[in-house]
Amino acid sequence: MNEPSAFWPAFLRGFRVMVPLWPGMVPFAVAYAVTARGAGLSVWDTQAMSLSVFAGASQFAAAGLFASGASALGIVATTFLLNARHVLYGLSLAQTLPLTAGQRVVAAQFLTDEAYGMSTVHGPREPGGLSFAFLLGTELSLYAVWNASTLLGALAGQVLPEPAALGVGVIFPLAFLMLLVPLVTGRTALIVAAASGLAAWALSRALPGGLVILLAGVGGALLGAWLTTRSERT
Repeated sequence: MNEPSAFWPAFLRGFRVMVPLWPGMVPFAVAYAVTARGAGLSVWDTQAMSLSVFAGASQFAAAGLFASGASALGIVATTFLLNARHVLYGLSLAQTLPLTAGQRVVAAQFLTDEAYGMSTVHGPREPGGLSFAFLLGTELSLYAVWNASTLLGALAGQVLPEPAALGVGVIFPLAFLMLLVPLVTGRTALIVAAASGLAAWALSRALPGGLVILLAGVGGALLGAWLTTRSERT
C-alpha cells in the first residue's frame, strides 16, 4: 500500500509508461465516436459512453447494436461477453496486488487490456513492486486520451481519415507481443503461450473476442498448472 508521499511519483510513472500507446488509441477512439454519431447518438451520448463504459470493443458493438434497433438486454449481454476477459485480469492482479474494497472498485472500472499488460510487466520493477498508484496511473493515462479523442471524433469526425487508412491496427498487437516475449523464459511458458495462441485463433472463428480471451486464458492457466505439477513430480 502506498504512503501518500509515494503515491504521486508511482502514479506518474504508470501514467508515462502508457504514452507510447497513445498514437494507437487516438484513431480508434475517433472511429468509435464517428460510428456512434452515425448510429444516431448525440455528442453527449457518445461522450457519456466513453466516460462511463470505457471499453473500446464494447462501445463499438453497443453503437452498432443501437443503430440496428437491438434491445437493451441484447446490448448488455453482448458487451458483457466482450469484456469477460477482465475476470481473468482481476484474478491475476489479485495475486500480487492487495487492494482495499474501494480500490478494487476503482481499479476494475478503469482496467483495460493495455493497462493490465503494462502493469504486469513494468509494475514488478517498481520500488516495492506493483502498487495501486502505478496501476491507476496506467489506467487513467488511457482514460484521459480515450475521452479526449472521443470528443474530437464526435465534433470533427467527418473530416478525419479512417483509422484503417493510417495502418494503426498493428500497434496494439505489436505492443502486446513486446510484453509477452520477455515473460516467455522457459519451456513451459513457451508451450503455454503457443497453445493459448493457437486456441485463441481457433476459437476466434466462432466466438466473440472477450469470450475467446477468457477461454484461452483459462485453458492456458490449466495447461501451465498441469505442466508445472508434472515437472515437479519427475
